[in-house]
Amino acid sequence: MLAATLLAIGAAILHAGWNLAIKQSGDRWLALWGQFFVAGAGCVVLLVALGGVPASAWVWASLSGFTHAGYLWSLARAYDLGDFSVSYPIARGTGAVLAAIGGVMLLDDSLSALNFVGIAVTVVGLWLLAGPADNAHVRAALAVAATIGVYSVIDSHGSRDTGGNLYALATFVASAFFTTVHGFVIGRGPAMLPALRAQWRRSALAGAASVLTYWMVLVAVQRASVGYVTALRESSVIIAALVGVFVLKEPNARRRVTAACIAVGGLVILVVG
Repeated sequence: MLAATLLAIGAAILHAGWNLAIKQSGDRWLALWGQFFVAGAGCVVLLVALGGVPASAWVWASLSGFTHAGYLWSLARAYDLGDFSVSYPIARGTGAVLAAIGGVMLLDDSLSALNFVGIAVTVVGLWLLAGPADNAHVRAALAVAATIGVYSVIDSHGSRDTGGNLYALATFVASAFFTTVHGFVIGRGPAMLPALRAQWRRSALAGAASVLTYWMVLVAVQRASVGYVTALRESSVIIAALVGVFVLKEPNARRRVTAACIAVGGLVILVVG
């Protein structure tokens, strides 16, 4: 459990970092696509070098990759519509709840009463972080949350089913494929290669961070329940709130920092549970 806890917290820090980079990008969908495309290309090389994954892993990885196409589109739209310290908490906090519910209902996970209390307090803190927002912004963030819940359950099952730590690499290969196809379908094809050429260094750095982040999460869910790992990973919303207030100079600093402290209290309860 200690290893799962440390992996989830480390993933939270990395995840908040690359999401901040996307928020500060010009065309956020292109930035996300470039990040996942470079990550997928690198993971192809790693899988060849390390011996690959079982054939069954590609079934789950493909489902995850398909879901990630929706994740990238909705995440870019959420960041286009509102503050970082609003979009991120709604998406990640609600996604954690959906993943926890999915883990219990579909993967035979079990959570103690104290775990549920911790998750509930954490979610209250996350929603207070979000504060008042217009309906379009909330809908976009909730769409991100839905994809997070779906791919978290898919990948948790895939990781446990294959029994190896290389499954995460397969998900990025599949995500690169499906997000690229989606890009052509929505008419972004002509802009994709020029954007990649112009921003390949940023894409490579963010891609490496995203691979490392998700690998840490999938290793963690082999050692603890999906709800525990996903909720702990969402401690990244505290980082996002502080960055939004002190770096991006977003409003409502006192309320958002207070709400972050509530979320920390929930995470402490979760870890104790």
